[in-house]
This record gives sequence, structure tokens and C-alpha cells, in this order.
Amino acid sequence: MTYKHALALYPNFKDSTATMGVFPPTGLEYIATNMKDLVERVTLLDLRYEKEYRDVKVLSEFINKEIDLLCVSITWDSQFNEICDFIRALPDEVITVVGGHKATEEVEALFARCPNIDFIVRGEGEETIRELVRGVPCKDILGLSFRENGILIHNKNRSLPEVLDAAFPDRSLRRHDYYWVQNGAKIAKFTFDTVLTSRGCPYNCKFCTFSLNPLGQKRKYAERSLESVIEELKSITADVVLFSDDNFFTNPQRSEKLCELIIENGIRKTFIVQTRIEIARHPGLLEKAEKAGFKILLVGIESPHDRILEQLSKGFTQQQVREAFKILNKHNFYIHGYFIYGNIGETEEEMVFIAQFAKEMKLDSITFQKLRVEKFSPLKEVVENTPGYYCDSVGGPVYSDMYSLKDLRQIRNRIRSDFYNFGQFRQILRKAHTARIFSASDFLYASTKLPKILYKLARREFEKKGWLAAP
Repeated sequence: MTYKHALALYPNFKDSTATMGVFPPTGLEYIATNMKDLVERVTLLDLRYEKEYRDVKVLSEFINKEIDLLCVSITWDSQFNEICDFIRALPDEVITVVGGHKATEEVEALFARCPNIDFIVRGEGEETIRELVRGVPCKDILGLSFRENGILIHNKNRSLPEVLDAAFPDRSLRRHDYYWVQNGAKIAKFTFDTVLTSRGCPYNCKFCTFSLNPLGQKRKYAERSLESVIEELKSITADVVLFSDDNFFTNPQRSEKLCELIIENGIRKTFIVQTRIEIARHPGLLEKAEKAGFKILLVGIESPHDRILEQLSKGFTQQQVREAFKILNKHNFYIHGYFIYGNIGETEEEMVFIAQFAKEMKLDSITFQKLRVEKFSPLKEVVENTPGYYCDSVGGPVYSDMYSLKDLRQIRNRIRSDFYNFGQFRQILRKAHTARIFSASDFLYASTKLPKILYKLARREFEKKGWLAAP
């Protein structure tokens, strides 16, 4: 069977956080791109932007009229129940395929709740969807789940490929650009995109499951060719690009070469990367990254305490963090730090020290999350075997007899108020300007969409520094 018109649907209805509206549904775009040569036409709908099609009647009418293959991506826990109800209400005459991280975790629940789902693709789906569209018999497609005579069939998992060779997303399939949107308002004028240059991570932090897919498969570190990365970067019109690699600087020599190629090819973007403190060991690379437009570093620190760092198998100590930031802070990067609180045996005093430590490291902003345990996390067994510690659901927060979820929320509020004071907001404004992430006018535009007190603070700071003429 040759499909005439495939619909790739991202069914999230709204933004639960600002960042969800910023970036495209990259996983779904990989699927759409990798099947477009096998079907006559592909339409990509992102319901965060396509408000008209959030009406199930309108979308159903479009599907009945145009579509003979429906591919739906369910990636996150957010809105899962609403999305199931939405899918169930769509026409059951069209072949419906569901995939994504959350779909892989909830295969049987999805089949039970949505009788119109024909297939669920488990794990990474590029090759699976190609085989399905080409008409390979269902029983022969690895990573596929389906119904047969009322019985659920789960084929063997598909092995992860040794190299990263899938075609990068075809951005001509998009129907709009991606902006920072919050509560329905565009916060900034610049546009956002993502690029994946590698998959996997050679480190083995106990809390982290990013290097595992939802089937528990550990992906070996695999790189794309730099020629392919540059080709993709040349095709991007967005102003800000996130490299979504688990750790962009895993291979420092390759990263340095990519920085050189970005400069040589005249590619001018604001780049965001995730990294570890080990990047501080390569000052030459830091200089080239800064010159190439790498302006925002997202650094996983997790804890200021050696005992917790060892518990999480981070592979470094507090002193090494301090030494690394002495080097990192010599450069004009905006640095955002990630922390975890509520770790096993961690006291309230140790948790709230996160704010003080982050300020000592001169971090510009931080994110702090409660300890969570995923299905295949090495921490799962540790939590289960530690008396007085609990986790009620897969991916849920860990709490204890000493600190209930309510207690942890109060501790979170203490960390937030200790870190995000007016002095810290002034630092954020200064760094955003000096690192040339935003111009003064850009920041003031964003500030008008946020609480008035932030707008007044921003304007006063810019006028004081002479970056903006006083009215």
C-alpha cells in the first residue's frame, strides 16, 4: 500500500512551561523527514501553534478528507490523559501510529484507552516507521507493537544503531517559526531551533537516564559527521540554536573543529549547549567556542556536597567544581547550573546551601529539581532499599519520613528566594547584555511581557549602565 498523505501530529495543547513553546518537536520531525520519500505528501501539525486544529471536530474533518496515515508523538508526561482522550476521539478509519518516549513507557495503557491506535513504535522510530510505511509485514518489524485478533503483540526491541546516520529534519515541513511563548504571548522577537550532533553519553551518573531510551537500552556515544552538521546549520534561519547533545563537549577535539568550521562558514547564531565542568580543562576550546557564538552553557553540577556527588557518581568533587568555575568565569558565557535536592540522607541545611554555592560560583541562573527515579535508573534500587525513602510512581519525586513532598516544596521555595533576589536579576541583565545574547531593546521587549517590576528593574539597570537612553 502506498500512502498518499501522512499527518505527523504533535498533540500537546498548551505550554506548561515557557520553554515548551520555544523548540520544535524534533523527534517527530525526524520521523516526518525519514518517511517523506515513501509517501506522496507529509503535513506536520504542532498543536501548540495550530490552535484551529485543537478542536477535535476540525481536525477529524481534515483527517477524513485528506489523511490516510496518522503519526502521533507522545513525548512527555504532561497532558497525557488529555492527549489520550484527544486521540481516542479522532477517526478510527485512518491507520494510526503512535510513538515517542511516553508512548514507549505506556504501550498497553495506550492500546487500552485508545482502540483506534493501530501501531505503537517503541524506542527510536526512524527505521521502524520506514519499514511500516514500505509495507514490511508487521511480524517482521522490530520495535513494533500491534493488535492481532484482539491480542497485543510486542515484537523484539530494535537494536540501537552504532552510528548516527538518520537524515536531519527537513525544516520546510514546518508551518511556522518557533518563538519564546508564555501564556499565549510572544516574549521575544528572536526564533529558536535545535540541532543534534551526537547521541549518547560515556558518563554513568546514577540519577541520569538521558543516555538510556525508555526501553532501558544504553546508547553508546555516536557522532554525526561534521560536514552533515555544518550542512544542517546552513539551512537554519533561527536566531538561537540549542545543541541538544547530552554533552556537546564529550569529544573536545571534534567540538573545537566544529567551532572552527562555524567561523569559517560565517554561520552567525547564538548557540546553547549542555556540558560538564570538564570543559574547563580546555581553555583553547573555550576561546574558540566563545568566538563561534556559543553564549549559553547549561552545566550539570547537581550538588555542592562531596558525599552527594559521590552518591550520584558525578565523577568530580566540590573543589573541582570551584576550580572549573574560576576558569569558566574568565569567559563571557551566560552559565545556567542544574542542581538536585532531596537526595538520600541530605539535610535541609545541605539542600538550601545550593543557593549560596551557586552564587559563590557566580552562576547566572539555576534550575533545581527534586530527586526523581525513572524506571531504569540505577538509583531505583537504592531508593527501594533505603528505609524511610519512597517513590510512588515511575519518574516521580523521591520523598522520605524526614521530608514529605510538602516539606520539599517549602525547601524549594527557600532555595529560590535565597538565589533569585534583585541582585541576581541585575546579574542576569548584565550578563545577557555583555554576552550579547540580547540587546537592550530585546530585553525590554521581553520585560514588557513579564511582571512590571522586572521591566522597571531592567530599564533602570540599562539606563544606569548607559546601554539605553533615558526617556
